[in-house]
Amino acid sequence: MRLLFELSGEHPDLPFSELECVGRVLEQATQVAIAEIPDPKTTERLALTHTVMEYLGSCPADLEAFAGLLEDLAIHTDRPFAGRAKKMHDSTIPGKQLDLERLIGTKIEGPVSLTAPQETYRVLCAGNRCFFGRVITTIDRGSFEYRNPMRRAFFHPGVMLPILARTLVNLSQAQKNDTVLDPFCGTGGVLLEAETLGMRTCGFDMDQAMIVGARENLPDAELGIADATALPLRDAFADAVVTDLPYGQSVCIRGDNMERLYHQSLKEIRRVLKQDHRAVVVTHKDIREIAAEYFDISDFFSQRVHKSLTRRIMVLT
Repeated sequence: MRLLFELSGEHPDLPFSELECVGRVLEQATQVAIAEIPDPKTTERLALTHTVMEYLGSCPADLEAFAGLLEDLAIHTDRPFAGRAKKMHDSTIPGKQLDLERLIGTKIEGPVSLTAPQETYRVLCAGNRCFFGRVITTIDRGSFEYRNPMRRAFFHPGVMLPILARTLVNLSQAQKNDTVLDPFCGTGGVLLEAETLGMRTCGFDMDQAMIVGARENLPDAELGIADATALPLRDAFADAVVTDLPYGQSVCIRGDNMERLYHQSLKEIRRVLKQDHRAVVVTHKDIREIAAEYFDISDFFSQRVHKSLTRRIMVLT
């Protein structure tokens, strides 16, 4: 099924790559994507999407062209409906969002209800195009706040927020019942998101206190104390590896020792990962040159956290 997505503006590229865990992206614009999705229900796992719609059509960013699109579609509904519009920052369409919403209300045949609609039709204007669809679902991002690290049984400062952890799991393209490994699992935030999606989870850490805490957060996960450069796992154990490598500032590792950790841990991740599957690895510095010795680099993203920290996210196969 061809679907239209209104995406988060939190990162220019990550939302599009995340969509690949549920389907194939056909077209993209600012905060907008059209994708072929075999099962629309799978879109509920997405973290960087706001709204999912049945794709109905697109046209140039012009009020007359949009009116023509609506007339060609000749939509009729017996259910109370509302028309909604959003203009992205680069949209060239003249007029206000209200003008677009009025057009939807007048060109669709059926009862309008702005207060209690049973159907919502939405137009997204980005660049020199307008994209139109019928809303199927709105992603409940409040569930991520419910899993805020401070609400967990065990909390440790500096952990990754659930929205990013879910995004990383989605970038790995792991599916329900797959085994997801985090060899630097800390308090288990990444594994918690994988477990929420019905995946089997396995995590290790060198810090005993972190593993004790992770067991409080994830009583059903397979967890243990282990060196990530020598994991107690068979070859090709994991369907996906998702991990945030330790930063030099937070562990007693400096200079050459940090380089050695990158090499040896990536080599070990390669050993325990199934052939042609994905590892998603986060670091505080660009280590693509090292990663390329062990993997093909499918994607690379930078995400600025604050002036002294920029996350580098590598998708490796």
